[in-house]
Amino acid sequence: MASEPLAGAPLPWPEQPGDLPRRFASRAALEQQLRALFPEAPGALSPIRGGRRQAEQLLGRVQPERYAKARNFLNGPVTRLSPYIRHGALTLAEVRDAVFARTRSRQGSEKLINELGWRDYWQRLWQQLGDGIWRDQEELKTGHQPGAYARELPADVAEGRTGLACMDGFIAELHETGWLHNHARMWLAAYLVHWRRVRWQAGAQWFLRHLLDGDPASNNLSWQWVASSFSHKPYFFNRGNLERYSNGTFCRSCPLSEQGCPFDASYEQLEAELFAPMPAIRSGGSDRQPRRQTSRGSATTANPSAFSRPTRRR
Repeated sequence: MASEPLAGAPLPWPEQPGDLPRRFASRAALEQQLRALFPEAPGALSPIRGGRRQAEQLLGRVQPERYAKARNFLNGPVTRLSPYIRHGALTLAEVRDAVFARTRSRQGSEKLINELGWRDYWQRLWQQLGDGIWRDQEELKTGHQPGAYARELPADVAEGRTGLACMDGFIAELHETGWLHNHARMWLAAYLVHWRRVRWQAGAQWFLRHLLDGDPASNNLSWQWVASSFSHKPYFFNRGNLERYSNGTFCRSCPLSEQGCPFDASYEQLEAELFAPMPAIRSGGSDRQPRRQTSRGSATTANPSAFSRPTRRR
């Protein structure tokens, strides 16, 4: 790797004794310093570069219309701005204004603007809930009691050796880069909660340990949406859904592709296998794709049941 100066972001206060260093001659020097400070931390630096300059470059490449049409594909035109928003290198308002400046119609910007709105919404819920963000906001709609879910992350999941090419691939990317496409996050969360029967809190803690854009608001409420403790139904998927949006990349190399894939079934079959009968809640079969409500209630009460919850698209 070529050496390049890395100047820390200018701060409005002088350096103090005990502060972490702000300036490094190269990324190699930064990595060496971090290894000295945190010798037990595994892995290398994420290839994702931080800083305002990098954030502005990515913001300049945002294509709202393409995002709206192909964001669900793993190789789709997503913005990758979430780590910079999370750490304050960009504000939601800056991203919003850039989106509006690049679109000629409301339809062209609507999908991406909605996602920015959801991020703001999660933060406002966190303000209301505080540490309650770690508790189920509603009863599960899976037909299983909370005690049926394991409290700890399975070792094979934590180490990325489940034997499933897709899940192990997602886990490797999470650990190596600190980022995952949202669709991959949903598949991985659904696998852990519904197929492995692990509490969503264990998965949420795991993600927060690795995600560069992780915060309890977006992270925890998204896990609860998958688990069904903050949504009308549990989110799950089948092999056809994963193959379509991953372009079949994982299935072609998976040793379980021909026999033993736990996702290779219809939605109706998977629903019967994964969940106990709850016809009053899950009538009419399973959903085909995830979605969130387009209309949201105002989070003006501390009563979680009064919050508007995301639903799922058919």
